[in-house]
Amino acid sequence: MARGKLQARPADPVRGLRQVPGPRGKALLEEWRQYEAQTMTPQAPVVWDRARGMVVTDVDGNRYYDWTSGVLVTNVGHGHPRHVQAIQEAVATLMSSYDFATPARIALARQMVEITPPHLDRAFFLTTGSEAVEAALRVAKRYTGNWEIVSFYGGFHGRTWGAASVAGLAGPKKHFGPPVPGTIQAPFPYCYRCPLKLRPETCGTACLELMDSQVNASSTGRLAATIIEPYQGAAGFIFPPDGYLKALEQWTRERGMIFILDEVQSSFGRTGKMFALEWEDLTPQLLCLGKGIGSGIPTSALMAESAVIATVGPGEMSSTCGGNPVSSAAALAVLEIIRDEGLVENARRIGSILKARLLQVQEKCRHLGDVRGRGLVMGLEIVRDRKSKEPAADLTRRVIQRSAENGLLIGAVGIFGNVIRVAPPLVISENEAHESMDIMESVLVSL
Repeated sequence: MARGKLQARPADPVRGLRQVPGPRGKALLEEWRQYEAQTMTPQAPVVWDRARGMVVTDVDGNRYYDWTSGVLVTNVGHGHPRHVQAIQEAVATLMSSYDFATPARIALARQMVEITPPHLDRAFFLTTGSEAVEAALRVAKRYTGNWEIVSFYGGFHGRTWGAASVAGLAGPKKHFGPPVPGTIQAPFPYCYRCPLKLRPETCGTACLELMDSQVNASSTGRLAATIIEPYQGAAGFIFPPDGYLKALEQWTRERGMIFILDEVQSSFGRTGKMFALEWEDLTPQLLCLGKGIGSGIPTSALMAESAVIATVGPGEMSSTCGGNPVSSAAALAVLEIIRDEGLVENARRIGSILKARLLQVQEKCRHLGDVRGRGLVMGLEIVRDRKSKEPAADLTRRVIQRSAENGLLIGAVGIFGNVIRVAPPLVISENEAHESMDIMESVLVSL
């Protein structure tokens, strides 16, 4: 495959073996474990020091390509000069303005309405994806006067109580007592591990029919909303078959329910479209956004139809730091960078290059069971062998460690902890794609 021209990036080498963690990193990790509760997802034992573009430097001076984007946050790359300048200027001018208007906040609201589908004509700003989901659930319940929420096995919508209650993963709610009542859960189309043992090319609407039966059997007749992610990130970057989301939207609307699309992770160019909803022309009444909107500065938003969100009165919902001057300025800079540098198109183009190479590697690696995704978000499912499809979390941890030792930072997700996350910043160049893919290929074929 032909290599592209090297774009302007730091010239120091990334590839080559390194000690992970290095001496200083090891000491700092030991200190960290003494003082901070270790509740986070295990990652490669690397202590980050600084980063630029898609290259991270640790405290020992080792450099790595970043396939995590800080968990799909830094869409415009680490330390983008225009992003940094906007934040610096905002911090030096005004940092807090709880519930007051500022020029940046007004400009951001206008731009968010302009770039989302026309029916979403109101923006509500918060700081985290969990907050955006909580707000969406509250608005849907208020608007419909009902309280039952249909969600999906494997779904992740946050760790606050309402968001965790509609999650389809045990992690956010296990051992914490009863969830918020009213959640009805249905299977998500995990085609690689279909519980019905069907094939996506022949199964038709089997998942939707099963969901319909489950909802009819479980509902008390007070259905408020359906909430779903365009792809399930935490469950292992699971993408539904084409047409599923549109059919689900129609099913939801036929029952007078609100359709909530959780694009906290999938938005702002990540899938090769500005919003993942564009792939199937979805029209959710409530759209949850976050992560990439601030590219590292805590920012989230709920986009809504005015008639729907108008049912919430003044003072009934707010966010202490939502829409603050710094996050508004950061988000405005992100939108400008994405537009001016063609990052949506770059995600689609580079994503096709990475996926093509990964599919080639799959033919040589018996442990690479599935390669799925679009744009710059893909999941690599690591298995004992492709025939049995037995999840291999131990091999996945080995891939994470070996990749770091060779200069590539990756993370693992998935119901079984066996899916490697492929999600570099959208500024990745063709050369960086091939260089980082060379590392991944060498690690996978040597398993």
